[in-house]
Amino acid sequence: MIGSFPWDRHARKPANLLSSFSLINLHSFTRSPDMAQVISNSGHDDMIHDAVLDYYGRRLATCSSDRTVKIFEIEGETHRLTETLKGHEGAVWCVSWAHPKYGNILASASYDGKVFIWREAGSQWTKIYDFALHTASVNIISWSPHESGCLLACASSDGNVSVLEFKDNSMDHKIFQAHGMGVNSVSWAPSTTPGSLVSSGSTAANGGGRRFVTGGSDNLLRLWAFDPASQSYKQEREPLTGHTDWVRDVAWSPTVLQRSYIASASQDKTVRIWTSDPKAPGQWSSKVLNFDFALWRVSWSLSGNVLAVSGGDNKISLWKENLKGEWECVKNIEE
Repeated sequence: MIGSFPWDRHARKPANLLSSFSLINLHSFTRSPDMAQVISNSGHDDMIHDAVLDYYGRRLATCSSDRTVKIFEIEGETHRLTETLKGHEGAVWCVSWAHPKYGNILASASYDGKVFIWREAGSQWTKIYDFALHTASVNIISWSPHESGCLLACASSDGNVSVLEFKDNSMDHKIFQAHGMGVNSVSWAPSTTPGSLVSSGSTAANGGGRRFVTGGSDNLLRLWAFDPASQSYKQEREPLTGHTDWVRDVAWSPTVLQRSYIASASQDKTVRIWTSDPKAPGQWSSKVLNFDFALWRVSWSLSGNVLAVSGGDNKISLWKENLKGEWECVKNIEE
């Protein structure tokens, strides 16, 4: 099963994860998407659930059911295990790098309901924060665009979303109910409002970078924005409906040109691509991509014009919107 494929900012290289075999494949799309660097000696003793490259594409963090996080140095076609981080009491589902302007910081989320924040100083990694207010598995974590601050959104099976804010060597948090049956995914909106680069409109409309989308086991997507008056996150509109089973993943496209795009992957064997035009704020329409298997993950390229989809067939498919506004599969990657 392919469980993760974040895009490398510089090599445009998704880290494709074959978790059932504890292998990590790094596909380089600047050379050939069919060529992969394979990390077979991951050092993990159980299934790998996530593999994420840092901002510069020089480090790879992985996490596993063996309750550990491992950090590799990536140098060209070679790799070297440099650190193993321990402390979680359950499977570690997700890891996420903060923007380097905040230092070498890595977050991890686990079945034990905890989120750990790790920081490297002087070549030594230490746990600097332990967030333990969730009462069930924390399924996924996501750092906000760095322009919005050092914010980490956490989605949990207890139905709550928490947002941790690190500022002036202290941490504040907001936690609220998002999906009663559990939250499976969260993704931040770009910090700049789509269309603002080609119009005179405000870039701070609708909360700017402090907006995100969540997907839940109630089959819904919900949009949230920070309200400065109440200092809390509030739902923007009615939920986005259409899926008939759990929403496994959501991804807000980083594009800031014309329209907003959100992709959602579901257990109902469909991916929905939701679009909203700045001329009609708050209105979202969707197009459906049908598959023959349940979908697990969706991920946008850094430019926001290519969508990668993975599911139960051990393949990754790449999709682009054509001039007619239809989405076409432009590449399949098989393991």
